Amino acid sequence: MTSPSPFPNPDRRSHMSLVGQIGQDIEERIRNGVLRRGERLPSIRRMARQCGVSTITVANTYLRLASAGLLESRGTRGYFVTGPAPETPLLQRSIDSMWLLQHAYEDEAPVIKAGCGWLPSDMLFTSAAQRALTGLSAQKLAGMLEYGNPYGHAGLRHNIRQMLARRDIGCEESSIILTHGASQALELAVRCLSTRGDVIVVEDPGYCNLYPALQALGLQIASIPRLRDGPCTEQLERVVRRYQPRLFITTSILHNPTGTCSTAQNMRDVLRITQQNNVTVIEDDIFLDLAPNGQQTLSQLGSLKTVIHIGSFSKTIGPGLRVGYVACDQDTAQRILRQKMASNLTTASLNEEIVHKIVSSGLYHPRLAHLRESLTRAQAQVCTRLERVGMQLYFHPAGGMFAWARFREDMDVRALAEHARSCDIMLAPGHLFRPDEQPSQWFRFNVAHADNPRVFVFLENARLKYKK
Repeated sequence: MTSPSPFPNPDRRSHMSLVGQIGQDIEERIRNGVLRRGERLPSIRRMARQCGVSTITVANTYLRLASAGLLESRGTRGYFVTGPAPETPLLQRSIDSMWLLQHAYEDEAPVIKAGCGWLPSDMLFTSAAQRALTGLSAQKLAGMLEYGNPYGHAGLRHNIRQMLARRDIGCEESSIILTHGASQALELAVRCLSTRGDVIVVEDPGYCNLYPALQALGLQIASIPRLRDGPCTEQLERVVRRYQPRLFITTSILHNPTGTCSTAQNMRDVLRITQQNNVTVIEDDIFLDLAPNGQQTLSQLGSLKTVIHIGSFSKTIGPGLRVGYVACDQDTAQRILRQKMASNLTTASLNEEIVHKIVSSGLYHPRLAHLRESLTRAQAQVCTRLERVGMQLYFHPAGGMFAWARFREDMDVRALAEHARSCDIMLAPGHLFRPDEQPSQWFRFNVAHADNPRVFVFLENARLKYKK
């Protein structure tokens, strides 16, 4: 049998990463029968010498192929082909919402997370978190490691009440419940205010994790378009009259994924429609602290008697702390508290103590001002570059971390996103943000991650290749 040809050196000028190029070559050899089941691949060191790359690059390539079921590690004996190859290539697996949920957070995820929903590591408030931990005495730390108050950290709830008051959202501390991120706050509120089979109104496009969460609870989804000035109130009125929903979930400030903010008139119309039809509004405003202080919200205009407000510190301090909260009227707060205790008992006191220390330190508000300025600067740069490579913006956002853009011509969006993945660029195509993943020509860009020349070189070259 003729020995297979040596593995070539990857092209360092290519838009595809070194790992992607080597992995694609190995995968094609397996698929074409050049490398057969049970055959041993060159050792990591030998392959690195053959391809002219580092051993880390080869190790990452083998690990990626092993995770796809094409190779297996047999300890010191090395990596062996397990084949046969899957019907679809490893680097062209479908980009869907489950892929985003499963892979966007992994260490082995694409290097440039241009479509993700959180800050890059160099923009997290790590210095303040470190100071907060260093300042904990052994006795205090021991207390934080015990079960905490079911409501959550008392000092942090006091901080939140003050922060909401500065935005003219009045509430008592007993109406604020801390949660394991905003996602838990949303789930608890929905569980308490709906029953299986109820209709829930959502925005299209909207928060991608929300739709599968509602479906898992046995709820029916009715969607309305999200426009530049907020949710489409004409469609909201029609949907409310037709389906008599229990809840409407919306984002007033720096909407995910479009980056839009609802106008005051739009919010007044939303409140009029929902109040007349006994529909509870859940305002998921986790990006509120990235908006200017003068920006109005549904919670401010309608008060917490008619609106449930959900917030988070994930977008301003760090997502790994998983500290969110819900603020609402007293009766609803008690129902949410019982539901929280039934499912999780309490939340992480240590994480809440860290956030409390940061917010109380006097550094948090200057931090927010600096973060807003940095994001605004990145947003302007990214939006300009997107337009230069032939994309059009849904609108020019005025803050936050997102830009919503599409190519001027219709594209094969899924193929483009899959190709980007093979180049170690994570894009977030618009179908991920629609209730049933209906087709969309739009992409969400996180300006803090997408401000990288590789992203725009890729988009410019992809424009002609994936044009329909």
